[in-house]
Amino acid sequence: MAVVQAQLHEERPLSFWRRYIFSLDHKVIGIQYLVTSMAMALVGGLLAMLVRFALGWPEASGLTPASYMSAVTMHGTIMTFFVLSTALTGGFGNFLIPLQIGARDMAYPFLNMVSYWLYPVSLVVLLASYFVPGGPASAGWTAYPPLSVQGGTGQALWLISLAILIIAFLFGSLNYITTVLQLRTKGMSLLRMPLTVWGLFITAILSLLSFPMLLAASIMLLFDLLGGTSFFLPFNIVIDGGQVTAAGGDPLLYQHLFWFLGHPEVYILILPAMGMVSDIMANNARRPIFGYKTMVLSMAAIAVLSFLVWGHHMFVSGMHPLLGTAFMATTLVIAIPSAIKTFHWLATLWRGKLRFTPQMLFSIGFVSVFVTGGLTGLVLGSPALDMYVHDTYFVVAHFHFVMASASLFGIFAGLYHWFPKMFGRKMNERLGRIHFWIALPATYATFFPMHFAGIGGMMRRIYSIEFYDYLARFEGLNQFITIAAFIMGAAHMLFLVNFVWSLKYGERAEANPWQATTLEWETPSPPPHGNFGEELPEVHRWAYDYSVPGATTDYIPQTVSPRPVAAPGP
Repeated sequence: MAVVQAQLHEERPLSFWRRYIFSLDHKVIGIQYLVTSMAMALVGGLLAMLVRFALGWPEASGLTPASYMSAVTMHGTIMTFFVLSTALTGGFGNFLIPLQIGARDMAYPFLNMVSYWLYPVSLVVLLASYFVPGGPASAGWTAYPPLSVQGGTGQALWLISLAILIIAFLFGSLNYITTVLQLRTKGMSLLRMPLTVWGLFITAILSLLSFPMLLAASIMLLFDLLGGTSFFLPFNIVIDGGQVTAAGGDPLLYQHLFWFLGHPEVYILILPAMGMVSDIMANNARRPIFGYKTMVLSMAAIAVLSFLVWGHHMFVSGMHPLLGTAFMATTLVIAIPSAIKTFHWLATLWRGKLRFTPQMLFSIGFVSVFVTGGLTGLVLGSPALDMYVHDTYFVVAHFHFVMASASLFGIFAGLYHWFPKMFGRKMNERLGRIHFWIALPATYATFFPMHFAGIGGMMRRIYSIEFYDYLARFEGLNQFITIAAFIMGAAHMLFLVNFVWSLKYGERAEANPWQATTLEWETPSPPPHGNFGEELPEVHRWAYDYSVPGATTDYIPQTVSPRPVAAPGP
């Protein structure tokens, strides 16, 4: 391993293709993930606007029922798997883990490159479904059988694309776990790691244990679709002959396999953002993170409990009441570590010297939308209440708060914070603040009214409210939501303008522009190949020595010996 690290550190001439395209450098691969995810966010966002326009002004949208369902399916698939998951774990995970633990690169650089290039391959397969007879998948992003088994080539491409992406995730997870366990620099004990690394490390374990379930389900569903098997089909139906024969499959088996990944997936999106937000808040409050060990334990508890709650997605599937009660209990219990983290963030901010940078604002916004979505999760965790609002826009509102918006705010916070380290320039802070103050109210204006529509009976995945007389009263509400969604989209486009403009014209950044304590800020901006100089840094303290009594500055980097100043922490 030492030989590999030494070879990575050697400066050697690289062609353009090896340096920027087929690179083995974790930083380049992380940026590749981020840029590709941003491009896919444009596609997923456009599909979302088409869906909202169809709900606000059905006659003017021009969408057919089939194209509407395809837009809903592809929007959910792209945003969940191809944007939020890849940006947080693939993008920030690749860029930050080696830098924050004092390593020169990932444990397996070639495998890291392969894991990235499987991502665009899966994208090509997914988007190719728009050019095949029958069009793309339209069975929803969950692809429940038997509807998904009746799909055509587009549904098959959807399944193949997802399988390829899952393999990429598994390669990345193995790399992250090995890197964290084996390549930490001298003095970097587990309890001196930043919470960002903890979030990514626990997420990698979650991915490694949960994604194989969806991989198996996708392959089995593909066999049902193309090979004539019946893993998930209870009956074989021959329309021309009018025959219905027992096939022995069980569609509920697919639901169990899907949601065994589906609910840990929520925390695969949230845990990295939780870690990044913790680091950003401590830095911008100029205070040590409150309850470091408890924060780590709460993330671990969330990870363990996330494997015990998948059944709350299936309360209306005929589940026995006793089993439903068990899933209700685990669902409500998982709120405890989430609440612990929330109170720890508030305690970190309390009486801090707050700097309201864009990354700080989006971190606070992350906590806000996460708590809002978490509170409605308590409603959906109760079978008696969930049966009333199941498959309505109440559920859409919930997961767009707790998963989509919270994860997206975490991504924005991370990009504003680590952009100087990635590209050597700062993003425009004024545009960043404008972005936040438009995006946060627009997010609430878009998703909060959906709770009322759901309670009133508006279902998910309906083509148009004009087909349902009793939903006509929601026409004005849907138009309001659609307008708010377009404002939210415009705010995020402002971020994209800021991002692209700052790449060339942003203020040049010094090595540590935020006066932070963690190891990545000990390197130049952007870091060179190999990250550090001739010798790897040695860590002497934890990651949150801010405002230490008796210190000459309000931050002490992890590399500073503790002898001159007695510093708190592990």
